[in-house]
Amino acid sequence: MLTSNDFSGLLNERFFRNLLPIPATNDLTIGELAPGFTLPDITNSRTVRFSEYRNKQPVLLAFTRIFTEKQYCPLCFPHIKALNENYEKFTSQGVEVLLIASTDEQQSKTVIKDLKLKMPLLSDPTCRVFHSYKLGQALGAPLPGQFVTDKEGLLRYKHLFSFLSHNASIETLLKKIH
Repeated sequence: MLTSNDFSGLLNERFFRNLLPIPATNDLTIGELAPGFTLPDITNSRTVRFSEYRNKQPVLLAFTRIFTEKQYCPLCFPHIKALNENYEKFTSQGVEVLLIASTDEQQSKTVIKDLKLKMPLLSDPTCRVFHSYKLGQALGAPLPGQFVTDKEGLLRYKHLFSFLSHNASIETLLKKIH
């Protein structure tokens, strides 16, 4: 695992804003239009508007916990790697995978390089989009969650973090497409 004992940069404004535990309260219902957002795609040096995918293709929104470019959530790190290793399985079915992290631009660039990410990594350091999806937070970072939308942008599947089920499996996510 790439996690190190280097905790520099961990205690920042984002950490303290997300320190207190708040459970996921996402009340989006299946069939509802997923909330829109605009975030920088650090992988491809562009801006992503979620609305651009509407009426074009299904999307997997994979919200993940990365504390800093040196500290990955031990529950999310394997999920990030699995998504990256299976990225082509999603794209071959016409699905875009958008990995959303609360790391800033510089931290995100390091993550992309270190993990050799193929999928877009969207940077949400203010956690605005995490909060709009009501994913909750704990110990300095927002909680993970996965959302599959169809071609029209309607929610078809959602998985919220719990201690029993941290992240949806790749197999489950692939089954929930279309």
